[in-house]
Amino acid sequence: MKRIRRLLYPEQPAGLPAPVFASVLVLASAAVALAAWQADSPAPTPAPQQENAARRPSPYRNWLNEDVAYIITDEERAAFKRLPTNEEREKFIEQFWLRRDPTPGTDLNEFKAEHYRRIAYANEHYGAQIAGWKTDRGRIYITYGPPDEKETHPGNASGKPADEQWLYRYIQGMGNNVVVEFVDATGNGEFRQTVDPNNPNAVRLVQPPRR
Repeated sequence: MKRIRRLLYPEQPAGLPAPVFASVLVLASAAVALAAWQADSPAPTPAPQQENAARRPSPYRNWLNEDVAYIITDEERAAFKRLPTNEEREKFIEQFWLRRDPTPGTDLNEFKAEHYRRIAYANEHYGAQIAGWKTDRGRIYITYGPPDEKETHPGNASGKPADEQWLYRYIQGMGNNVVVEFVDATGNGEFRQTVDPNNPNAVRLVQPPRR
């Protein structure tokens, strides 16, 4: 019986029977293989809805950098960026439009309605290579409204590019008869603003809005 037992269950150096020792080896190998598989496995990808939500621009960022980019003051911009919650941002936006409402207490905020009408007009008429509100003509139109007079000169065969001249009879803070000129130097329909040499104040119109 002892001889048969030695043949069936030979003793290992550590004194463990072969079946027990084999089981330990199998479990250890499985643990190592599982760890290696987890290390090589790619990280789980987010669901499409989560990924799209992460890439979607914040509506408050769009409001600040697009909707009111040309009319918000530096002080208002800095104050808005300091707000920590969406509730406070919503309240700020509400007060922003109320401060500009020419007829407070009525259902219609004429300033807000006119502002978004200008954005829509700029996107429809001045967009070529980029969105209309980003162009020079769109920026001036949104900021100061339609010009009192406008002259348009098409380009000619001699190489003179097409241009437009917008006359504003009065702009607050700039004075009377402000002329803004735009030139389509590349011929692709994107009119860029130039500076009227007869009106040094027009230089102030060249500066893009701060981001």
